[in-house]
Amino acid sequence: MGPLHGIAVLDLSRILAGPWASQALADFGASVIKIERPGTGDDTRSWGPPYLKGPDGSDTNESAYFASANRGKQSIAVDFSTPAGRDIVRRLAARSDVLLENFKVGGLARMGLGYGDLAPLSPRLIYCSISAFGQSGPLADAPGYDAMIQGMGGLMSLTGLPDGEPGAGPQKTGLAVSDLMAGMYALAAILGALYERERSGVGQFIDIALLDAQVAWLANQGLNYLATGRAPQRHGNAHPNIVPYQSFVTADGYLMLAVGNDRQFATFCRVAEREDLALDARFATNALRVANRNILLALLEPLLRSRPTQAWLAALDTAGVPCGPINDLEQVFAEPQVVHRAMRIDLPHTAAGQAPGIRNPTLYSRTSLEYEAAPPVLGEHTDGVLAEQLGFSPAELRQLRRDGVIG
Repeated sequence: MGPLHGIAVLDLSRILAGPWASQALADFGASVIKIERPGTGDDTRSWGPPYLKGPDGSDTNESAYFASANRGKQSIAVDFSTPAGRDIVRRLAARSDVLLENFKVGGLARMGLGYGDLAPLSPRLIYCSISAFGQSGPLADAPGYDAMIQGMGGLMSLTGLPDGEPGAGPQKTGLAVSDLMAGMYALAAILGALYERERSGVGQFIDIALLDAQVAWLANQGLNYLATGRAPQRHGNAHPNIVPYQSFVTADGYLMLAVGNDRQFATFCRVAEREDLALDARFATNALRVANRNILLALLEPLLRSRPTQAWLAALDTAGVPCGPINDLEQVFAEPQVVHRAMRIDLPHTAAGQAPGIRNPTLYSRTSLEYEAAPPVLGEHTDGVLAEQLGFSPAELRQLRRDGVIG
């Protein structure tokens, strides 16, 4: 059993940041009930194509986007804009250890489902709210999505080709990383609150903002600015603080070279049959290589183009110089190391028969993670959860469905 076996999570979040956190909680063994809007469900259910394929190869109605972030959960369709729906949420919250939501600030409180409303029902409840800008501040009420947070939080200013090069300009990343990192911070915060609750016996409210998370994980680039007062510039695939640490064109493709110290640089120069570069006073240390970046790159670029990618990979790997191919996703999932680590998983799915997925990267020595439940179809568990946990009879469930409260 996973390390969170016995923890009950009520997930009112949708799209990505919240579902990413709750999927990890489910991976770790928590029981996660996902509440969705009857008829439509989580917004991302309609974010296709692509969709999961059915047993006959045709598209299902289940988007790949939704499937990426909702493994291991039970879906119940409840309209909590209705009094009866709100009562269901309150009763489930009273039985839960964690509630996760990402409505606009104050949205659930206006329905009587805020932390102040639910904590008296269950003082041990940990209530995590994820929003674009947090629960306070001049933008607290404003909506926000990942791409605008990448821009506003500085990530796009660091991503893309340098000014002056063809195609230069700020770029967003190929994934919704502001959402994903906010989800990871939410996960860490929830785990911390669960640990603290073991001492105090009471839960608490957690405020996670996408913008805060984006600013927090500016990491070395954030400190580069704070230490100097100068905004870092875009370096494309190059590293702002290490040289050579970037992609290079080879004779037949591309190579990512990641020279992390002076010893590795000397080894690279030996493999490249240019030991004179390691002895050149301009390149003797990383600091000097950063200062003379353009001079060194003008020498290295034709050098890297002189051999095919696989020849460089074989020679540099043998010498212990970090490097790797630049794979597309077909190559990623065929990569022997990825195959060995069993990163792809396949789970039985109600509509698709089998649904592909990507496992959680965590490997515990004792409390191993088990993947049993594929992403649910909308409302797949409504009757079962409400009957088993809240004691609704078949007649009561039929009436709730006729009233449009559940789906």
